[in-house]
Amino acid sequence: MKSTDEELVKLVRFLRKSSITNDAAVWSAAADQLKGTRSRRGEVNISRIARSTSKNQTVLIPGKVLGSGRIGHPVRVAAFKFSASAAKAIAEAGGECLSIRELVDSNPKGVGIKILG
Repeated sequence: MKSTDEELVKLVRFLRKSSITNDAAVWSAAADQLKGTRSRRGEVNISRIARSTSKNQTVLIPGKVLGSGRIGHPVRVAAFKFSASAAKAIAEAGGECLSIRELVDSNPKGVGIKILG
């Protein structure tokens, strides 16, 4: 991995270890996307999350969530980073913003998680 972002490097290692420890391929897939180039990590707008999810679904964004668009239902969103407007929109819809580590800790097997990115 060639990233100079210490936080990102540590997160990728954590996800790889969690994937093996918990036999959960979702963490390995997320690590693959995070370790790539910045353009591969991607940025996802609130509008895409709204279109791609249903009420109370859990979504993993291996990149940054941006605040463009509206969301009308609560979702749990875990991402590497959130813009302030995205976090506000998710909270106003009754949803929850999590770090990826928090999601792994609360759902080690990765059951019911959808990856967008």
